[in-house]
Amino acid sequence: MDQKGYRRGSFQSSTSDEDMLEIAGASLDFPMADDDPPLDREMGGFSSYNGGEMNGTSKMMDFLEEPLPGVGTYEDFNTIDWVREKSRDRDRHREITSRSKESTWALIHSVSDAFSGWLLMLFIGLLAGSLAGLIDISAHWMTDLKEGVCLAGFWFNHEHCCWKSNTTFTDRDKCPEWKSWSQLIIGHGEGAFAYILNYLMYVIWALLFSLLAVLLVKGFAPYACGSGIPEIKTILSGFIIRGYLGKWTLIIKTITLVLAVSSGLSLGKEGPLVHVACCCGNTLCHLFTKYRKNEAKRREVLSAAAAAGVSVAFGAPIGGVLFSLEEVSYYFPLKTLWRSFFAALVAAFTLRSINPFGNSRLVLFYVEFHMPWHLLELVPFVLLGIFGGLWGAFFIRSNIAWCRRRKTTKLGKYPVLEVFVVTAITAILAFPNEYTRMSTSELISELFNDCGILDSSKLCEYVNDFNSTKGDDLPDRAAGPGVYTAMWQLALALVMKVFITIFTFGMKVPSGLFIPSMAVGAIAGRLLGVAMEQLAFYHHDWVIFSGWCSQGADCITPGLYAMVGAAACLGGVTRMTVSLVVIMFELTGGLEYIVPLMAAAMTSKWMADAIGREGIYDAHIRLNGYPFLEAKEEFSHKTLAMDVMRPRRNDPPLTVITQDSMTVEDVETIINETTYSGYPVVVSRESQRLVGFVLRRDLIISIENARKKQDGIVSTSIIYFTDHSPPLPPSFPSMLKLRSILDLSPFTVTDQTPMEIVVDIFRKLGLRQCLVTHNGKLLGIITKKDVLKHIAQLANQDPDSILFN
Repeated sequence: MDQKGYRRGSFQSSTSDEDMLEIAGASLDFPMADDDPPLDREMGGFSSYNGGEMNGTSKMMDFLEEPLPGVGTYEDFNTIDWVREKSRDRDRHREITSRSKESTWALIHSVSDAFSGWLLMLFIGLLAGSLAGLIDISAHWMTDLKEGVCLAGFWFNHEHCCWKSNTTFTDRDKCPEWKSWSQLIIGHGEGAFAYILNYLMYVIWALLFSLLAVLLVKGFAPYACGSGIPEIKTILSGFIIRGYLGKWTLIIKTITLVLAVSSGLSLGKEGPLVHVACCCGNTLCHLFTKYRKNEAKRREVLSAAAAAGVSVAFGAPIGGVLFSLEEVSYYFPLKTLWRSFFAALVAAFTLRSINPFGNSRLVLFYVEFHMPWHLLELVPFVLLGIFGGLWGAFFIRSNIAWCRRRKTTKLGKYPVLEVFVVTAITAILAFPNEYTRMSTSELISELFNDCGILDSSKLCEYVNDFNSTKGDDLPDRAAGPGVYTAMWQLALALVMKVFITIFTFGMKVPSGLFIPSMAVGAIAGRLLGVAMEQLAFYHHDWVIFSGWCSQGADCITPGLYAMVGAAACLGGVTRMTVSLVVIMFELTGGLEYIVPLMAAAMTSKWMADAIGREGIYDAHIRLNGYPFLEAKEEFSHKTLAMDVMRPRRNDPPLTVITQDSMTVEDVETIINETTYSGYPVVVSRESQRLVGFVLRRDLIISIENARKKQDGIVSTSIIYFTDHSPPLPPSFPSMLKLRSILDLSPFTVTDQTPMEIVVDIFRKLGLRQCLVTHNGKLLGIITKKDVLKHIAQLANQDPDSILFN
């Protein structure tokens, strides 16, 4: 791993996420020892750190007064210190406030600093909304390209191509301007040969799109694969993955997301849109010093960007804010709530201005139902919730087992071949069935649809008796042959979607899970809805129907069942509740259906939690070994800090630095011989009384700069962390004062502190490490990874899995 930020003579503050792009292996294989990356093993310049000699700078440098470039920043795959970052931001804010009283220019600077957060949210909303519109339009066009091309202009999709046509409403999809591939190549679209030719072109285009997507991901941005939400949750908890939210990832993910969706694979664009929005947020953070130089402030921006991502994915601004709060954010103050709301609003407004679907809606499957639901319908709604929970638990276990197999076998070494095979199987199985051939968003739109008089879909081929029609509402009618054909086609589509999604999610292409999960639920819901509708039509005199469903009335809305089923399956997979119901409510625009949605969402969560506690994103976090401390789970074991701290009983003593008696050479030796990310500073080895804590990175940078810029600093120079230098003979070389890099208020607990409290401290304060004392003397240290390993051990899991796998 080429750690650019650590090379001798090039200690820059690696705030750009592009700095580490070349190490972004798609499977994240990083062997780790101790609590943080073994920098001395993996750093180019410090595997044999010898400090170098003086370079003859003539002036003395006071390291207390002048902060060094790179000091206070973090290396890749480290956890940020939330407490230190928030403290630094408060100090910066206090300084700006005090200066604002001195001059007009300082006052203007103070106002611009306060306004910069809102300006950044505006930029994020505009960029996220624009990219979402571009992705929607491109994916719609390329999806239709698999079936044919528009002669009036190849850039028109099927629907836009037929807008200006003079065809009747029922033949609106058969306009002369749109030609299928068989019509273009052999001149007609009827017959077996034309069908085979269209079939072949469909499969070829699907393979071309998916192969192009996986090759771009593999060649330019390995982090652009997957949905991105597990990694964003980890990053928002304070972990640093350089390059994951960089400019290259943004560009490649935007392009490959269009290709992956257009290929017809069983995946969605909604999850990856959250990743795209967070990439926008991270990239735009570099325009503002306040966010560029503070990792905690940047994470507040990323929380708001995640809300904007869901806002444009579903056309649900409020649902996006709640999704960020419920599902992805680790630290979500009230200020971030307001800014998330503003970013989601701007993003939704931008997408609405672009109008990608030409229907003045933000999503393809916007629907409005007019008939109220009856209390007795809660029974089938709850059944859909049970189905959603069972499907969610089954999917998570199967997908994690397949992804683990991919990581541990040779399968993971051939991502291009895997994508090729899965795309080929999907395309071959999808084409014969019109409900799998169409894009998943169009399928959901059709399943949500409430049949009207002019609907020509098979799902609406009922036996019509218009004598009993009242206004725009059609009564429940007997199903015609088209409905029965659609039912068995949907049943086949359900089986295909259930199994093919297991193998698709986690491949090396951008892949979201929201839309496939909703499709599974919507199909199941529509099947149940039609069954209930026919039951009510033929048996309206049954006790369960007699009170509210008379003959000739419009009692059952199958589209509503599809919507409830979609919410149930999405809830079973992700374990979302509040945000899920609000997103679905914003999709349908009807307050009346909140109770059915709530019933289905809660039932699916309870059912899925009874089988397995983790949602799909938490399961992938654990599979990848990310150091994520889940805030939702309770720690109920009776262990103490002394049971978890290091060193253990038979381990060598804790590595410490004394406050005023160690030489530069002594400290360099400790840096070379250990892999820890920081060291406690004590009064002396005998007393072990704690003074503070110093980070390894800050030590390396400070010593290196001192050798270059301060006269008289040699290997025998004393390093001291006190206010005043220790008394030494005049013949001794110059001493090096490093008090400015010392954390004088590290978090400490006693050895008898219950681990329940320690875990709470780590969760709520976002600590990297906590020192353990006994009667004021330093005993050991507990890091975030120690806590995670301890929790894994108590849960009978492999503690060494809390590393990168």
